[in-house]
Amino acid sequence: MSRGKSLAFSLAIVLLAIGVLNSEALENGLKSMVYLSPKITLYPGSVSNKYYYDIEFPKGHIAIKSFNAEVVDEAGSPVSLQETYLHHWIALRYYNRKGVKNIKYNVNLGFLQSDFIVAGNAGICDSGLPQFFGLGSETRKTSTDVPDPYGIEVGNPLKVPAGYEENWMFNIHAIDTRGAVDAMGCTECRCDLYNVTEDEYGQPLKPNYLGGVNCCYDGTQCKVNSGLESTERNLYLKYTIKWVDWSDSIVPVQIFILDVTDSWEYTGIHDCLIEYDIEKSTNGVATNDFTNTRRSSVILPIDGDVVYAVAHQHCGGIGSALYGENGRVICSSDPIYGQGTSAGDEEGYIVGRSTCYPEPGSARILKGEALTVESNYSNKKSHTGVMGHFYILVADSSLGLNEPVQIHDELKELISLWGVAVFGLAICVAVLVACQKRNRNEDAYMPYCNLNTRYLI
Repeated sequence: MSRGKSLAFSLAIVLLAIGVLNSEALENGLKSMVYLSPKITLYPGSVSNKYYYDIEFPKGHIAIKSFNAEVVDEAGSPVSLQETYLHHWIALRYYNRKGVKNIKYNVNLGFLQSDFIVAGNAGICDSGLPQFFGLGSETRKTSTDVPDPYGIEVGNPLKVPAGYEENWMFNIHAIDTRGAVDAMGCTECRCDLYNVTEDEYGQPLKPNYLGGVNCCYDGTQCKVNSGLESTERNLYLKYTIKWVDWSDSIVPVQIFILDVTDSWEYTGIHDCLIEYDIEKSTNGVATNDFTNTRRSSVILPIDGDVVYAVAHQHCGGIGSALYGENGRVICSSDPIYGQGTSAGDEEGYIVGRSTCYPEPGSARILKGEALTVESNYSNKKSHTGVMGHFYILVADSSLGLNEPVQIHDELKELISLWGVAVFGLAICVAVLVACQKRNRNEDAYMPYCNLNTRYLI
């Protein structure tokens, strides 16, 4: 074999080996599965706000890497928010006693029944917001990817109480606005449009309660145009979960959901109201400012690094932010409004949100540090039942997990250096082979063949 062919053959072997190394590092055992929720049946103006137990979910001790969802029809086609508004969907982990079937939510016992134990997130609201995953109308265009080397740990058999098993449930709140007299009013759950004076448990609403989830509960009906045919429609929440098998190289993260209505700063209790109203501005024209800003202060129970963050708002929202004690911005999350009529681009609706992926160590939160949650809405007109939540993933620094991150970064650096080296080697070989061919031609003259090739790497 000639020297040129030998070098080319050796280069091919090196490139193949490097390709395998890169493939293994990038894929890293990532698995993905698409599921459908139970059927959601709606009619023009109707509301479905149900709990679905024991939903399909990956089994085993795993690390969740993303959880995305959207509403589709029976043909699997995406459904426009202008026809069915996805108020929210949440996925909640729970433990149920083995052998007990037909578990149903009991408002008097909450989610703490003896046969049913909530295994919620890390907090911090004392009531409400226990979910692991969940979004609303913005679900299609909001990234939920958990960056490497982090993962949301689920399915650890050592954490399941004896005699119980781990399962998952959905709460899906969908509002059909086909033919609605005021579609946006329906999505804001205005009580007058639903002709509701009592909540779903038969308790009278407070006189100043103008709108919110207490007026658009399961089975209620928003006002539609007279003479409209009541056409049944079956829909589903299509959800895609990506995960990897659990290993010691994964850095676990804790989920915290913060709420701008949290009263902890004044009461010492994390009494999160979940929703609030926005009054129409009376001096916005004079001040040329139509921004309603609400803030709350919270303290996390751990030290850690924020590795992902995103806010949740309803229509009218113009941005949210999370600040550290010194005023530094930990994350600023802005809404993406649609511009058209197609699913995922509905004009007037929030169809996505910007997310934050801080560099490791750049968004450190100290235990006892006061954080500020800020939610901004437009108050050119009033809004009812709006929300101002912040969803963050925090790697607990007390676990001493810096080493896996360091190993991960070193691996990426090694791969990068190998890639540069191989690219340089390829150039060298190409030049040498070309030189040999030209040198065999007595009339050829290639001065660049005499270059010192060590400067090419």
